[in-house]
Amino acid sequence: MSKTLSNKSNLQVLYEDNHIIVVNKRAGDIVQGDKTGDKPLSEVVKEYIAEKYNKPGNVYLGVVHRLDRPTTGLVIFAKTSKSLPRLNKLFVDKEAKKTYWAIVKNEPKKLEDTLIHWLKKNPINNKSVAHIKEVTDSKKAILHYKVLKKLDNYFLLEVNLETGRHHQIRSQLASIGCPIKGDLKYGFDRSNPDASIHLHARQINFIHPVSNEVINIIAPPPHDAIWNAC
Repeated sequence: MSKTLSNKSNLQVLYEDNHIIVVNKRAGDIVQGDKTGDKPLSEVVKEYIAEKYNKPGNVYLGVVHRLDRPTTGLVIFAKTSKSLPRLNKLFVDKEAKKTYWAIVKNEPKKLEDTLIHWLKKNPINNKSVAHIKEVTDSKKAILHYKVLKKLDNYFLLEVNLETGRHHQIRSQLASIGCPIKGDLKYGFDRSNPDASIHLHARQINFIHPVSNEVINIIAPPPHDAIWNAC
C-alpha cells in the first residue's frame, strides 16, 4: 500500500523494506543531483528515511536507475550497500521488467508493434534522433507497444522496453508520428502547463535481490483529466 508523507516533500512511497524503497516520482523532480542545483529526489528520500527511523548522521541510499525530469512514475532506490549491486545487476541483465504508459495524440498505424531504431544522442540539445539504419555513434533501441485505450482526443499506449537508451520511448514514438503529449522536444505541438509530459513508469516486476521474493509494483498516474480517463 502506498503512503504519502504529510510534509512539504509530499513523497509517495509505493514499497519499502529493509533493503529497497520505491517511490512515485512527480513531474519536475530530478532523481539525482545535476548542474541545476535543484534538490534531487534522492535527497528527499534520505530525509524521509532519517525522519521515519530517527537516524542520526548520513543515510545510505543508492540510485539504481533514473527517469527523465518531465516523466512520472516509479523509481527504485537501494537502502543498503548489499542490495545496490544486486539491483544494478538486475537492470543490466534486463531481469527487471518495466512497463510504461504513454499518451499520444495521433493513432499509431498498428495497434501493436515492435519498434527498432538506432538512436544517436546530441549532447548539445540533449536529444536523441531515431534512425532506421545504423549510423555512426548510434545505439540499437527496441521497444514493444500496444494501444490500450482510445480516449476522446488521445490514445493510451502501453510500452515495454528491451533496451534502455537516452529518451528512447520519447524518440521512438515521435519517429512514427506519435509524440507524447506535452513533449515539445520531440514534436508535440504544445507543452503541458506544469512542464510535464504524459509518460509514466507504470509497473515493475523483479526478483527481490535479498529475499528472492517476486516483487510487483504499480504506480498510480498523476491526477489530471486525461490520466484519470485511463
